[in-house]
Amino acid sequence: MFMKWLYDNWYKSTIFLGVYLLIFLVIFLLETNFALFLIWIQFVVYLFHQFEEYIFPGGFVEFFNKKPLNSKKPNFPLDEKASFWINIPIIFIAYPFSAILAGYIDISIGIWTAYFSVINAISHVGMFFKFKYNPGLIVSTFVNIPVGLYTISYFYSQNLISINEQLIGLIIGLLIQGVIMTYGFKVLKPKVKQLE
Repeated sequence: MFMKWLYDNWYKSTIFLGVYLLIFLVIFLLETNFALFLIWIQFVVYLFHQFEEYIFPGGFVEFFNKKPLNSKKPNFPLDEKASFWINIPIIFIAYPFSAILAGYIDISIGIWTAYFSVINAISHVGMFFKFKYNPGLIVSTFVNIPVGLYTISYFYSQNLISINEQLIGLIIGLLIQGVIMTYGFKVLKPKVKQLE
């Protein structure tokens, strides 16, 4: 029962967490550790991204099922449970955990979040050319990509991490996006074809 509630409601927290964390970061981190602020801000940006996907205007699950997966059912094969298990481990756990490690161990640990934010946002922009608007597109275009690219370029221009660490961040971002896309088109899409 509790898990069902989480599956149906997790995304309702995004705007509140995003606004609260943004205020907290601006007050306590912006001027004291700008590099770490940029790592933490990736989490905030993604919370706003998820708000657009699932709350306003929302409808990402239905969009993804009907358009990219070509399903006639708005909640199949991608459903609330699958959406939860895609988003929570990456965004609600890995993003803040990486930012914590970036603060206490090494700042390079968090750079993958900027790369993933840009890469995932590019997928939304790519879908625009085939399907027009898709939930998440606006924040992807005007927040994820600019903030992510600025973070990457800032770390490079300030020589905060090595080229190898940048490459590792890029590879991690690509791998995570690759796993998501593989799940979508190699695991979920065949389920639609089985019903045809």
